[in-house]
Amino acid sequence: MAKLTKKQKEAVSKIEKNKLYSLKDASVLIKQIASAKFDESVDIAVKLGVDPRKANQMVRGVVALPHGTGKNMRVLALVTPDKEAEAREAGADHVGLDDYLQKIKDGWTDVDVIVTMPAVMGKLGPLGRILGPRGLMPNPKTGTVTMEIGKAVAEIKAGKIDFKVDKTGIVHAGIGRISFDADKITENAHEIIQTLIKLKPTAAKGTYIKSIHLTSTMSPAIALDPKAV
Repeated sequence: MAKLTKKQKEAVSKIEKNKLYSLKDASVLIKQIASAKFDESVDIAVKLGVDPRKANQMVRGVVALPHGTGKNMRVLALVTPDKEAEAREAGADHVGLDDYLQKIKDGWTDVDVIVTMPAVMGKLGPLGRILGPRGLMPNPKTGTVTMEIGKAVAEIKAGKIDFKVDKTGIVHAGIGRISFDADKITENAHEIIQTLIKLKPTAAKGTYIKSIHLTSTMSPAIALDPKAV
């Protein structure tokens, strides 16, 4: 096991062992223990009482964070010529179709989100092995396959994110930056937690939200009290 640095030991010492923090207290503490010289990402990990292997227990959705992610989301709009102006006006970083499809085939994936139209999805099928593992394949359920291209791009730029439970039953999501006020971190975290609660599958039995942890890029995890949120 790797030895902790002085700063890491100091951060760990500020977290009470076996304590479950309120969301508000955790949001304050996460800022206090951050020690990196860059603006760390603040992330949330929610362990759900679901079996992701079963289709009727899959949890996936989108949420518009009240204060955004603090990250400039790089958006690629794969659209036909008649939609290009709409995509650019909404703030898409890259706009086009065949030229970008070829770039992706050649291995280019330097974007965070891809937005496209239903008519274009057929062309994206062969690129699934490239886009799928990177979480870049557009999906109607997350609003990234739509005719309302401008609206989709604008929402992503404003802080709309999509999430999906992984094979271990955990939802991971970036919810802000250490430079955010604690209240903004709290409100963003609260928004995604409430969204997850609304998405509880009817087939899920027993405790739904088993644990919640708040972390920043370089800090140890802070355990939250699921009942308090």
